[in-house]
Amino acid sequence: MQHSMISTMLAAVSLRDLALVQAVQRHGSFNSAARAMHISPSGLSHQVQKVEQALGAPLFERGGRRVVPTAGGQRLLAHIDTLLHAAEHLQQIARTGAVAFGGELRLGVPASLGPYLLPHLITPFPQHFPGARLSLSEGKPKGLLRRLQEAELDAVLAPVAPALSGIAMRSLFFEPWELMLRADHPLAGRRRIAQTQLDPATATLMAESHAAGQGHVQDVSLESLAALTTLRGGYALVPALAHERLASMPGIVLAQIKGQAPGREIALYWREASPWQADLHSFAVLLVKVAKQRPRLRLIKLGNAATSTGVLAARQAIRDLCKV
Repeated sequence: MQHSMISTMLAAVSLRDLALVQAVQRHGSFNSAARAMHISPSGLSHQVQKVEQALGAPLFERGGRRVVPTAGGQRLLAHIDTLLHAAEHLQQIARTGAVAFGGELRLGVPASLGPYLLPHLITPFPQHFPGARLSLSEGKPKGLLRRLQEAELDAVLAPVAPALSGIAMRSLFFEPWELMLRADHPLAGRRRIAQTQLDPATATLMAESHAAGQGHVQDVSLESLAALTTLRGGYALVPALAHERLASMPGIVLAQIKGQAPGREIALYWREASPWQADLHSFAVLLVKVAKQRPRLRLIKLGNAATSTGVLAARQAIRDLCKV
């Protein structure tokens, strides 16, 4: 209903007035309703008449021992109940503003990161944000960031990307790539392997781990990548956070890259217009604490540029690794 269609008299009716009408219906008596609502019977009668005049129809039959709704009043009282219920619901929603993220953080994460980082958030998240729920969505980074811009998500964890209009970013940590080899690979017994010892022609690379953003396979889980490596041989680049999971798979061994290993810089993204700025900054701090407890992750100091010297060097290392 448009506001211009509401009469001046009806616009002057308050939620308190409607609650008084509802009390009369509930108690069936002006005196009982007045006591329950802490108002005089004459004051209650005046307010009910105000609502009836605004609606242009009587709500109750008066004169008997018990006040009962008129036939038309029953229909109007049902709508009044609906309005008051909606007002209570609106108040409940507003009160969730006292809870972090308004009660729910809708977080997007790439499939190559979420299963290996988020389990470490299960315990500390409710401790840091009591009453808030963490809802997760997986997808490709570009798709997740698009959903963030469209307000379908509240925040996204993803590798550092070019600046997006209206999107704030906080770099969190640098995660190196590791080498995943088939168990019978000639270098499988070594803990560290130099890039010069690898034949790029035998690599099975995800788009995310390729410097140019185009790999041999796309949109596959790390478990599927491990299966491809087992089938094809050669090697693949995998994120360090997945070490424990991948190392437990049969026919697969992992090794570190000698020297400055290539990798990815992970950042937290959110909308600049989000009403949960303070909560999101606190969440970023929590993520840094979680990352600090994970081996091989290198924290990014607050204020560092997304394209820091270390990241540029890592990107160059990926290019060197992928040269044929």
